[in-house]
Amino acid sequence: MASTTATATVVNKTAHPFTRAALEDLLSRRFFYAPAFEIYGGVAGLYDYGPPGSALQANILAEWRKHFIIEESMLELDTTIMTPSPVFETSGHVARFADWMVKDTKTGDVLRADHLVEGVLEARLKGDKEARGLAEEAAAETEKDKKKKKKIKTTAVKLDDAVVAEYEHVLAQIDNFMGPELGDLIRKYEIVNPDTGNPVDEPIQFNLMFDSSIGPTGKVKGYLRPETAQGHFLNFIRLLAFNNGQIPFASAQIGRSFRNEISPRAGLLRVREFTMAEVEHYVDPLNKNHDRFHEVKDVKLRFLPKDVQSAGKSDISEMTIGEAVSTKVVDNETLGYFLARIYLFMLKIGISPERLRFRQHMANEMAHYAADCWDAEIQSSYGWIECVGCADRSAYDLSVHSNATGKPLVARQSLAEPVVIERETPEFNSKIWGKTFTKDGETVKGLVNKLDEAGLLKLKEDLAKGPVTLTDDTSGRTFDITSEMLTIERKVFKTSVREFTPNVIEPSFGIGRILYSLLEHSYWAREQDAARGVLSLPCVVAPTKCLIVPLSSNEVFAPLIRDVSAKFRKAGVAARVDDSSASIGKRYARNDELGTPYGVTIDFASVQNGTMTLRERDTTDQLIGNVDEVVEIVKELVFGQLDWPGACQRLPVYTGVQDV
Repeated sequence: MASTTATATVVNKTAHPFTRAALEDLLSRRFFYAPAFEIYGGVAGLYDYGPPGSALQANILAEWRKHFIIEESMLELDTTIMTPSPVFETSGHVARFADWMVKDTKTGDVLRADHLVEGVLEARLKGDKEARGLAEEAAAETEKDKKKKKKIKTTAVKLDDAVVAEYEHVLAQIDNFMGPELGDLIRKYEIVNPDTGNPVDEPIQFNLMFDSSIGPTGKVKGYLRPETAQGHFLNFIRLLAFNNGQIPFASAQIGRSFRNEISPRAGLLRVREFTMAEVEHYVDPLNKNHDRFHEVKDVKLRFLPKDVQSAGKSDISEMTIGEAVSTKVVDNETLGYFLARIYLFMLKIGISPERLRFRQHMANEMAHYAADCWDAEIQSSYGWIECVGCADRSAYDLSVHSNATGKPLVARQSLAEPVVIERETPEFNSKIWGKTFTKDGETVKGLVNKLDEAGLLKLKEDLAKGPVTLTDDTSGRTFDITSEMLTIERKVFKTSVREFTPNVIEPSFGIGRILYSLLEHSYWAREQDAARGVLSLPCVVAPTKCLIVPLSSNEVFAPLIRDVSAKFRKAGVAARVDDSSASIGKRYARNDELGTPYGVTIDFASVQNGTMTLRERDTTDQLIGNVDEVVEIVKELVFGQLDWPGACQRLPVYTGVQDV
């Protein structure tokens, strides 16, 4: 029996409050991911993805490739993970890629300093709310404000209003504090290790890179990359040539990165091995406008600017990206364009827009060379978590690698009218140079040629006073040069070509963090039964798109199951058969937990009449139609050509009985 009209059922997804424990139980039972090496006791910060988690990540990455690489005609790379030390010495990672940590003075336990301060002050504020009788508000914050840190036990102690304001001011700019300032806060507020009650020592820096050696001798030092970015920069000349010498263009890469986190916890949010997706967009420093900015200028984003944070506040400003760029809240069009594109990608894969904001880096967070930097932060039960960084890195990366290697990582632009320029120019006495340095001649020339205008001027002044010693930073060797070997003169050149070092806009995505946040945003429990969890994953990222459910394991269904499966494969729809002995209701319920959006049921009437029912995950509504019609509608639903209300207009509702 089937009705001739159908309307989509309205679903109440907020009947039960979200509980992280329920979600984590589901993710563990259904093997979305699990601690790596679990039967050996596991290692903190390392996780293995199971079948649904692997498929979910693959689908997120596939959509990322479509949204960025294909849509923006980016040049895709796949560069090595193992990286020789000189690369990271030049980039600054060896010296500065570090977090501040403290040690328990008695047990030696290590804690990340900023997370310790943040956790203790938040626990005290929660205790203050409890003491003031604001128990409900305090309880709500238990599941909200645990950003990147272990839960700290709270005690109901009322604080002075001035102390509350002071704590809130510190927390609003916690990311702005360096080691010495964190040490001052620890002493000022008498912060101890919450697990032991013991004092902690002064914060020290801990480099987050995993080091290793390359080759059998152990003499070539290397690191596992903490980001994919350096592989882009080192291939810039080849990428530029591939792009026919034209700027702007972008390169993109998806790959593994590694960070030796001080105290990894909070599941996938802080791990030691993870997947990144990064874009390096190369742009003329004199023109950071974007040709497609008009397409996104009306997209409205939620901003947390640096001046608001510095004032100890966290008030959100909502405005279009066009307004943000025109008022210089965001530095330039290209940076703004990518912020909007990041937002649209997040919405497409299922992130809630109300729980997504863009936070600007404060002074101490931002690298000295950066023009502007924003983090796309997603709110979860752990608080606001950075999931995408989007930075205008200026010309820093290409400049430092060019200076270190002597290779010009520059772009060239033909000028409509020739221009006259003056610059200091080194002139080498080839006879004396070759006799003095023999096989090292080109190396020493490289040390001179990589000097910028200021460096050449200084060398010119020093040579006028006597011999000058140059040092090769790579080998540590020194070379003495004199004014007889080298002269530096100011010369005038007429040129029709402008040479410049491109600036880089870098969106950098932490895929594991996005994946976990998406799972939280998608999870809810049925209004009638809080134990029946559902993951409302959008079709575009759902691991399986459609479940095929035969009434039983009766052999009479086998030919039709094979036929329906083949039709879904041909349509490009990822479908899976569940012919277990569980009831149809249980089979659907456990696939609701996997986020499967649709299901079709095959029964005796299907065999006789060539029909099958179509079920939608969230509403549990069922429609009915002939096999080919249902397959076509599922295909259109999966590929975004049709929504469920539209499907309800094309197929009649199934009332629970088919005529046999």
